[in-house]
Amino acid sequence: MTEAMIDARDVAKRFGETRALSGVSFHVDRGTVLGLLGPNGAGKTTMIRVLSTLLRPDAGQARVAGFDVVADGQRVRSVIGLAGQYAAVDELLTGRENLELVGLWYHLPRREYRRRAQQMLELLSLTDAADRRVATYSGGMRRRLDIGASLIANPPVLFLDEPTTGLDPRTRNDLWQFVRDLVDGGTTVLLTTQYMDEAEHLANRIVVIDKGIQIAAGTADELKTQTGGATLEARVAEPRDLDRAAALFADVAKARPRSDPGARLVSIPAGEGTGLLLDAGRRLAEAGIALDDLGIRRPTLDEVFLSLTGAPSSGRAGSPKAEAAK
Repeated sequence: MTEAMIDARDVAKRFGETRALSGVSFHVDRGTVLGLLGPNGAGKTTMIRVLSTLLRPDAGQARVAGFDVVADGQRVRSVIGLAGQYAAVDELLTGRENLELVGLWYHLPRREYRRRAQQMLELLSLTDAADRRVATYSGGMRRRLDIGASLIANPPVLFLDEPTTGLDPRTRNDLWQFVRDLVDGGTTVLLTTQYMDEAEHLANRIVVIDKGIQIAAGTADELKTQTGGATLEARVAEPRDLDRAAALFADVAKARPRSDPGARLVSIPAGEGTGLLLDAGRRLAEAGIALDDLGIRRPTLDEVFLSLTGAPSSGRAGSPKAEAAK
C-alpha cells in the first residue's frame, strides 16, 4: 500500500464570519502531485498554511510525513519546503546569499549549505546571476530562486502555492519540468493553481474546493467524466440538413441529441466512443448529408472547473491574484 505523505481529514478554519475551510479531506501519496484547485477565495492558501503549521485548524486533523501539524509542528517544518504565491527573497542579498541564508536557518553545516546553494543555482539556471543582487532579477528569476530556497534542505514534501503566477510561458514550462524531475526523485508535491493546463500536466490527482468546501476529487479524466464525458459532434455544411442529422444521431445513439442551429451543430453523448463515430459517419454519408466536421469532443479541464465552481479558470499565466480567504 502506498504511504500517504500528506493526510488531511475534515480540516476546518474560520476567520470571524468567513468560513475559509469546511471539512476538507484528502491524502497525497509519496512521490506524487496533488493539484488543489479553486477560484480566488476558495481556501487554497489557507489549506497550505494549515499544512505548513502557519495556521492552526479549528477542527479536523492533518499529518505531514506522519507528523501532526499541531502536536508536532517543529518536526513538520523540518520535512517540508514552501514556496508561496510571491517570491520571498531578500532583494539586498545576492542569489547565492539568499540560498545560503536559508541553509543556515536549517542549521546545515557551512560546507553543506554552500554545496546545496551551488547545486540549486545550477539546477535553476541561475549560475550567471548567482552573485548579483536579487533587486536586479526578473520576476521569473526571483520565482526560481524562491523555489530553490524551499529545496535547500532537500525536503521530502514540497508545497507550491500558485508557483507559476506571472511567469512567461517558457519559464512556466521549465518549472513544470523541474517539478516532474523532483517527483521522479521521490518528492511529494501539493500544488495550488488556477491554471487548468498546469494541473493537467503535473497532478496525479486533483481536489477542487470552492468557498472552503471540497466539491470534487479524482484524476483529470475522472473529473471530466463526472461532468458529462465525451460527446459526438457533427457540423453540417448546409443548415437545411441539421434536423435530418439530429434524427439520424437519435437513431444511432438511442438518445436525444442537442442541436445548435446558429453553429449548424448537432451533438450526442459518445458513450460508445469510436464505434459510434464510425457508425454515425457511415450513416451520414449514406444519407447524403455533407459535413464540415465530425468528431468526438472531450471536455477540457477548464470546462470541468467552470461546471463545478461556476467560475472561469485563469487559463493562462497573468498577474498575481491574492485569495480572499487567507
